[in-house]
Amino acid sequence: MSQGRPVRLLEETSITSTRLASLTDRLERSQGASSIDVESPVTGETLASVPASAPETISAVVEESRTAQREWERTPFGERAAILERFADLVVANRTELLDLIQLETGKARIHALQGILDVPSTCSYYVHNGPAVLADDRRQGAFPLITDAVVTKDPVGVVGVISPWNYPMMLSITDAIPALLAGNAVVCKPDERTPFAATALADLLEEAGLPAGVFQVVTGEGGTAGSALIDAVDYVAFTGGTETGRAVAERAGRNLIGCSLELGGKNPLLVLEDADVAQAARGAAAAAYTNAGQLCLAPERIYVAERQYEAFLQAFLEETRALTLGHAFDFGPDIGSLIDVDHLERVDQFVTDAKSEGATVLTGGRPRPDIGPCWYEPTVLTDVDPTDRIACEETFGPVVSVTPVRDTAAAIERANDSPYGLNASVWTADRDRGRAIARQIECGTVCINDGFVAGWSATGTPMGGVGDSGLGRRQGPEGIDRFLEARTIATSRVGPFAFPSSLPPQLVVRALSGITAVQRRLRRLGR
Repeated sequence: MSQGRPVRLLEETSITSTRLASLTDRLERSQGASSIDVESPVTGETLASVPASAPETISAVVEESRTAQREWERTPFGERAAILERFADLVVANRTELLDLIQLETGKARIHALQGILDVPSTCSYYVHNGPAVLADDRRQGAFPLITDAVVTKDPVGVVGVISPWNYPMMLSITDAIPALLAGNAVVCKPDERTPFAATALADLLEEAGLPAGVFQVVTGEGGTAGSALIDAVDYVAFTGGTETGRAVAERAGRNLIGCSLELGGKNPLLVLEDADVAQAARGAAAAAYTNAGQLCLAPERIYVAERQYEAFLQAFLEETRALTLGHAFDFGPDIGSLIDVDHLERVDQFVTDAKSEGATVLTGGRPRPDIGPCWYEPTVLTDVDPTDRIACEETFGPVVSVTPVRDTAAAIERANDSPYGLNASVWTADRDRGRAIARQIECGTVCINDGFVAGWSATGTPMGGVGDSGLGRRQGPEGIDRFLEARTIATSRVGPFAFPSSLPPQLVVRALSGITAVQRRLRRLGR
């Protein structure tokens, strides 16, 4: 593992202090607001300060968006789509600045920053081309064929609140916003207070693409205050973050009787079966586990290997892990970047310390690297982890992986499902049909065969989300836009009101209703 060279932040980027100040100015919403210092994990230096918005400020911003949304909803879909297409082009054209900004905020390796940018035009393209089919009126069978009909319409919910995390501050601030905007909603985004500038830069590009003022806005502040105020003001909330915070978001949304979608944590299993290509599985496992220094909800943290393959896989996986380079540069040099801050580094290190005290063996890594920067942590491989240990049960959200031998495939599936989480899983096998059959037995929202997570995440037309403690609802696919719509029914009678004459005896009414029901059932059977 190599050491990165020292950096001098802004001097090595395309970001000028003037540009950073302009992003900060965009966030200023009220005079006299308290502020939050935004520090770069690369060196610990303060980049700028942003407002810690008060609840009344956030409420006022949402009302601005509510006014703008009424006009935006009336804008034809083709015009809305054209704006989002221009926005996608601007993201690509401005990728150097956006990459630099993401790295400044998060300290991540450039290749992992690029992943977060490439998802944006892909998401725009999918919903621009597939949105009309989801938004179109849907004619359904009426209560009484020939004399009634029913049409389901799809209307925007209104103002959507997006609460996005720090690990992918650009992608996760806009992935939910894109389908919401195309559906005719306005969006107010509250990024994590540690990474506010990526979302703010996207707001600039949306404005440049022609999005009307107020339709997409960014507010800043701490989650307990600003996030709560946003949930109280909007019509729907899309949250990405930790499970415990997700419970609080769902509870508050429930009290307000608004919908919510939650993508939460994971303790993702990766299964290496007895017929897997060991070298391929080791490469794939390392790529997935250490993406973004393990700060990825889809990354595997538990690897279960068939006993026959265990030693060979372990050695190959250790080689892949030890070959990774640590450091920071505003280019595609180092493989592994920084953790988000010192507090998170200490949390990850405590997980490893606790694991060692409970009998786990550290085969590589397991140390902070202050020689590189304040928040670097070595990619770590553990063995001899008991399934009841904290490291086996709780999400570490860092570059720490346990590898465990299992007797057979049934045992691997049992261990994979022995978790309250169910976000993503990975199965490695030479028999893809067998892999798909095993995937059906794993209790996760997404299962990838012979890939860590990219095959699932990049399939934009498929739903992405978790079960159990990993969340509610789905992003991506038709489900990703449908959640931002209110389905309404318009039912029409061609013969006026349905009512039996009051002079008819009750027995005849019952007989007539029973006959109508029988006819409906026969017609439905014939229509199958």
